[in-house]
Amino acid sequence: MSEMKVYLKGLTCANCAGKIEDVLSKLAETEEVSINLMRQEMTLELKNGVSPEKMQETIKKTVHTFEPDVEVAFRKEKPSAGAACGDSCCCCHVNDDGSGHNHEHGEEAAFGKKFFLRFGLGLVLFFSAVFLREGAAGAPLFLAAYLVFGYDVLLRAVKNIVRGQVFDENFLMSLSTIGALAIGEMAEAVFVMLFYQVGEAFQDYAVARSRKSITALLDIRPDFARLVAEGETKEVAPETVQIGDCILVKAGERIPLDGIIEEGHAMLDTAALTGEFLPRNAEVGERVLSGCINLDGTLRIRVEKPFGESTVMKILEMVENAAGKKSKTERFITRFARIYTPVVVLLAVLVAVLPPVLGVGAFSLWFGRALVFLVVSCPCALVLSVPLSYFAGIGAASKRGILVKGGGDMDTLCHLETVVFDKTGTLTKGKFSVTEVEGDVLRLAAIGEAMSNHPIAKAIVESYAGELPAAENYQELGGYGISYELEGGTVLLGNSRLMEREKIPYTKANGIGTVVYVAKDSKFLGHILVADTLKENIMESLGALRKQGVKEMVMLTGDRKETAEAVAKELRLDGVYSELLPENKVEWMEKLKGSGEGKTAFVGDGINDAPVLAGADLGVAMGGIGSDAAIEAADVVLMDDDIGKLAVGIKIAKNTRKIVNQNIAFALGFKILVLILSVPGIATMWMAVFADVGVCVLAILNAMRRKD
Repeated sequence: MSEMKVYLKGLTCANCAGKIEDVLSKLAETEEVSINLMRQEMTLELKNGVSPEKMQETIKKTVHTFEPDVEVAFRKEKPSAGAACGDSCCCCHVNDDGSGHNHEHGEEAAFGKKFFLRFGLGLVLFFSAVFLREGAAGAPLFLAAYLVFGYDVLLRAVKNIVRGQVFDENFLMSLSTIGALAIGEMAEAVFVMLFYQVGEAFQDYAVARSRKSITALLDIRPDFARLVAEGETKEVAPETVQIGDCILVKAGERIPLDGIIEEGHAMLDTAALTGEFLPRNAEVGERVLSGCINLDGTLRIRVEKPFGESTVMKILEMVENAAGKKSKTERFITRFARIYTPVVVLLAVLVAVLPPVLGVGAFSLWFGRALVFLVVSCPCALVLSVPLSYFAGIGAASKRGILVKGGGDMDTLCHLETVVFDKTGTLTKGKFSVTEVEGDVLRLAAIGEAMSNHPIAKAIVESYAGELPAAENYQELGGYGISYELEGGTVLLGNSRLMEREKIPYTKANGIGTVVYVAKDSKFLGHILVADTLKENIMESLGALRKQGVKEMVMLTGDRKETAEAVAKELRLDGVYSELLPENKVEWMEKLKGSGEGKTAFVGDGINDAPVLAGADLGVAMGGIGSDAAIEAADVVLMDDDIGKLAVGIKIAKNTRKIVNQNIAFALGFKILVLILSVPGIATMWMAVFADVGVCVLAILNAMRRKD
């Protein structure tokens, strides 16, 4: 199965995007189709053997059936930057000449000179018609005002009918206002179109502003890197820098790639990654992440990762792709919108025809009431505000250094009742030191551990001051330890399970910490005790989680029982399971998931945590020191390794969910109320337009509210 990316410049219509998804997902060549409106990008999962090149014409034809003016691009790079068309409802805007999209929509374009000139002329004609309504000039002036305000809507409606797309908002608005003109409600028809256009402009403004604020949040991509080569420094594209190259970062510049400081020291602003505005000091030998800003000094950095795998690119990819991972609510609203409009249109027909046929009132009376149904029949307030709410919530979380990979993960955060923690690097600092050595084993342990990047291994190596020969035939024994050969003998370093598996008699160590037993040629030589310390403010972080509704906290660790229980007791955890292999952690996670009604999260940082992260309802990775495998497997990434940020993420998720529920209840409730009141004639056309455009604007503004 292969993945295909298609860029749809100018696509802002949620209703049309849903139709495109629906048609393409039913093709025999596709497995799944998803459109990310915020990025104006479509992702297609193609079945095995299907060529992306052969799909291009089908995709173009499908997109242009619903949106003929959208630019379709099949290439790796996104089309040239430019503000998207601002139509946020059932059809994208055409230019003032009716020829196509106006790609200059945005905050300024929504209320630009053309807007005020057009509406100034329209209002002059409208008020002239009101004063002269009794004379012969009244009707022509009303009609002229109507055309000034609504010519583009009428033109789009005709074009869509020709393409076979009848039931969109342009058609419904055109039919309702032309019907109002036909029954003599000329002032109402003009004002309805005026209010509709003003509402559309506000929608354009609100959506453009929301997209702009989120784009500004993600504006951390570096423009260049200063490559140091052959004694010279030159500015190059970050993509061209290779692993092992040296780059220079001056004061005030953003670090373009991940690496290790070789020369210099500086204070770094990490707010773009972690949400923390307190600068941190960086010295020679420390790892620095792309996206941070060098506040002072000059740094020479040895690059560790290519640009495509750097921290800054991972953040951009995760946050931008988040809108494409829809929650159950978003998927429901998309399906609901496809049913809602035709059902309401059918009801409008019944309201117009059935009562007169049964002899209850004149046709003109019921036709006027049916027009209200048509105006209310567009579900734009829902299909726009719900995904926008989730995307704004994801943006708010990322601003605090919490990367949430999708709307579904935001919903899961809301319902967390159980949080399961790994110990090392998660609850503890992962900064180990050797506290006890029994036997002449430190050199043997340091030789083997020199091949590992694990914090315990580093502590053992750092505690040995002498030179270390290279270990031969080094092997990692997952969940047990390591083995290597030295001077013709086999050395084993690991936990008690390793000694028992190899049937080596050993003396069990006492004390708090992680024990590394050492044996050579099946003879036990002694042990090393390595201790870790709890993270600062860990008690406050766990308390914040309980305040957000987390009922149970459990620790799963491969560490020995005595150490694990001591840590769990100090942190007042509800449960602890120790001496676990990676597969044991997965088994316990499955048991914990099934023990309650709420959702269960696992918080970890190591490569061995990837399976259990993927198996949890919600996987949470510690991004700053976490392994790439853990970050890839997780649903949420805490960029500064602060567990307290998980409580902040839960709060943001709950506020996001509250806003989503408010928008759904408000939009549906008001529309249903207007529909009910229109049958006895209480609801007017003015109320209908507010129920459509006004509610949509209010829902969008509500979606843009602060979530934290």
